[in-house]
Amino acid sequence: MEVTLKRSAALARQTTPLLRPLRPVATYPSNNNNNTTPQQRRPYSLFSSLTRPPPNYPGHVPLSFVEKTALAIGSGLISLKNPRRGDLIATFAETTSTPYFIYRLRDAMLSSPTGRRILRDRPRITSTSLNLPYLRSLPPNTVGHTYISWLDREGVSPDTRSPVRYIDDEECAYVMQRYRECHDFYHALTGLPVVREGEVALKAFEFANTLLPMTGLSVFSLVGMKKKERERFWGVYGPWAVRNGLRAKEVINVYWEEVLEKDVGELRKELGVEVPADLREMRRREREEKKRREAAARG
Repeated sequence: MEVTLKRSAALARQTTPLLRPLRPVATYPSNNNNNTTPQQRRPYSLFSSLTRPPPNYPGHVPLSFVEKTALAIGSGLISLKNPRRGDLIATFAETTSTPYFIYRLRDAMLSSPTGRRILRDRPRITSTSLNLPYLRSLPPNTVGHTYISWLDREGVSPDTRSPVRYIDDEECAYVMQRYRECHDFYHALTGLPVVREGEVALKAFEFANTLLPMTGLSVFSLVGMKKKERERFWGVYGPWAVRNGLRAKEVINVYWEEVLEKDVGELRKELGVEVPADLREMRRREREEKKRREAAARG
């Protein structure tokens, strides 16, 4: 009888771990200082819309795994159909950047002295912080003048970037915000316009350089572009984007506020970025050629 009891107790000890509930794998990421609250460390799958934890920063909207997945799928599909929906593109970027991609970008900043200073200073890029009238007074070869000239030519303002809401880690949320606000500097650096064809080319460059899924998805909008535009992308701008995006330094680590007076050619050389063929000029010549053919056909 005593032997039987001992065997039963031993069997119970062996099988007890199998009876314990499985621990969820996906949990809220911890901050660098490990001062996260229990609510921030709460597993994604353990809350609903009725038991949602408090936000980790102003404007933050905590989402469960199911909510984030549904939002990513919906925003991705609609933004592919309508690439002018900047709000949905921003949502897709945030909901697909975790759990890996935005942390990789944050780590790239932490590995750079300049990137670490950006994370410490948390600068924001707005029309006020940059002093746009001053940029117009800079010499034409400077980064600042190149940037403001691009803004004026394309009719773009630096004040239109949506705030980050769906990334749980506060520092990573700033990294996404910084990427978002630096996007126009990438346009100015490469000279690519805001037309759909130019945006796709720049997004391909950004994907090769940052690996953010949203930038890769944007390339699929080629499906809705004209045949001539698709041919131009695969023949000219696609190869340029991959070649330059892979070999260039991490553009997220450029402290743009500190290089405004720098020669833009020198900065491109330091980063390893080539200026692609002038897309607006190519499109202009193409329109003129089409008009000449049509006029010849009518004459």
